[in-house]
Amino acid sequence: MSDVPARDREVVAGAIFRGGRLLLAQRTSPPALAGRWELPGGKVEEFETPQAALARELREELAVEVRCGTRIGVDVQLSAGLVLRAYRAELVSGEPVALDHAQLAWVDAEELLSMDLVDNDRAWIPELLEELRALTPLGPS
Repeated sequence: MSDVPARDREVVAGAIFRGGRLLLAQRTSPPALAGRWELPGGKVEEFETPQAALARELREELAVEVRCGTRIGVDVQLSAGLVLRAYRAELVSGEPVALDHAQLAWVDAEELLSMDLVDNDRAWIPELLEELRALTPLGPS
């Protein structure tokens, strides 16, 4: 046995932006989270990079190909041994389809604030809002 603590197992979430909007997915399970919204993603498998895991998860959940980018926001500690991290994900091909979720929604900054997000994803709201506001063109002056 090693005295070195085991590394937290990572769960990844993808922040996909398009046209000044962010893609959210509505959960169907577990019952306590059903109906709430999240950034789509899933667990990183052993010997898989977070970026490869996110690309795989979004392919499985949304039927899209993505290019994974930089981290967004803070680490969110889940149950013992699990940490949730968000990454930017750029759509490369495909149109998102809700294969594992009740539905999908493209939201702007104002709508993001009104969505019933899962608690874990709320930690990223400041960074997501900043990104959305940076992507949204200013209206006429």
